[in-house]
Amino acid sequence: MSDIPRLGVSVLCLRDAEILLVKRGKEPYFGHWSLPGGLVEFGERLADAASRELLEETSVTALLEAEPVETFDIIQKQEDGVAAAHFVLAVFRGTYENGEARAGDDAAEVAWVGMRDLETLMMTPGTAARIMRHVTSMADGRG
Repeated sequence: MSDIPRLGVSVLCLRDAEILLVKRGKEPYFGHWSLPGGLVEFGERLADAASRELLEETSVTALLEAEPVETFDIIQKQEDGVAAAHFVLAVFRGTYENGEARAGDDAAEVAWVGMRDLETLMMTPGTAARIMRHVTSMADGRG
């Protein structure tokens, strides 16, 4: 158990009216759908990490916005309430550019999913709401 938070990135990749999702192939949240992403490597810029993780997990490239649209914490606790892991995640939004979506790296599956279908999937906590919030704000011209 590390007492230092780990920095990660994820990508909300849009293609027409669909979002690219990965089914997690390992814990935490094995078998849950989520945004593609992973850990930032030492010396790597956030946006570069987001592009790398998107490509590694999905074989897709996207034109990412210059800055994250959201940052948030995930703190996993043991049964006694003591923190077991702490992640700080930066979410980038991007528009699909190239590639045929294929599961790679830590992903068990990859799929383009319509907004209406999000509620039918078993997703990592907060992911569906995060997607809805950022897709809606983009459609409304708020960012």
